Amino acid sequence: MTLARLDADGSRGVPERRYLARSADGAHTVLACLPPPGGDPARWAAEAQQAARLTQPGFWPVGGLGGTPAFPWWAAPYRPVLPLPAVLAAHGGPLPEPVVRMLGGTLAEALASAHVLGIVHGGVCPAGVLLTVRGPLLSCFGATRANPVVGASATGESVLETGCLAPELAAGGAAVDRAGDVYALGAVLAYAATGHTVPERQEIPAGLRDVITACRSRDPQGRPEPARVLAELVPGAAYGALTGAAEPVSLPGRVVEALSRQSAEVLAAALPTQGS
Repeated sequence: MTLARLDADGSRGVPERRYLARSADGAHTVLACLPPPGGDPARWAAEAQQAARLTQPGFWPVGGLGGTPAFPWWAAPYRPVLPLPAVLAAHGGPLPEPVVRMLGGTLAEALASAHVLGIVHGGVCPAGVLLTVRGPLLSCFGATRANPVVGASATGESVLETGCLAPELAAGGAAVDRAGDVYALGAVLAYAATGHTVPERQEIPAGLRDVITACRSRDPQGRPEPARVLAELVPGAAYGALTGAAEPVSLPGRVVEALSRQSAEVLAAALPTQGS
């Protein structure tokens, strides 16, 4: 039973359909994901299968996979979570610099752990960042690979939010690689700090300007490695300390309130009606 959509109606740049749902037996509440409208179900399902094997901290876990070749889905146990666009909406605008640094450092650490193993995420974007009370997790794995026609076309049209597709990918012909992940990470940082993915340099807070600009270099060779981004954003952080955090992170009050409200609404919706 579907309880609610995770993304607000009319949300842009969401590479898959996401719902909060209740299992048929009523015992479990899950986040369930489906291919985007017009997408290739087989390609989407192949990326979901790869994501299910990704066990590194910092990534939203893909649980059970099911459905049919024409209608695949995956689901994972529910926890209170907001996509990054909903986080900014709840906060009322761009996030404070300390929160952006925590967010970006955690995502950079997650990408670094994947890149060491030769794994390219290929779907980093604001909608692909899911914020929990213990920090952000990356989802939408392989979105540009699952949608190659719109994900890397000559026109630059993308299944991702505008500004998240690296220039070499938008030009067509280039494979999704680690440098593309870093470019998209820069777009996510820009979005969190300014409210949009392609800000003017002077719009970016001074303390974040250099690292965001470096990530968004048009030259793939000029972009920093994720480990360097982590060091710039959270100096002195022990590797693994962010993605492996066991304690709640410091979040703005309105964001915490929105997470709590969602949890309460899901719990209420999951309760059986009187007399059932």
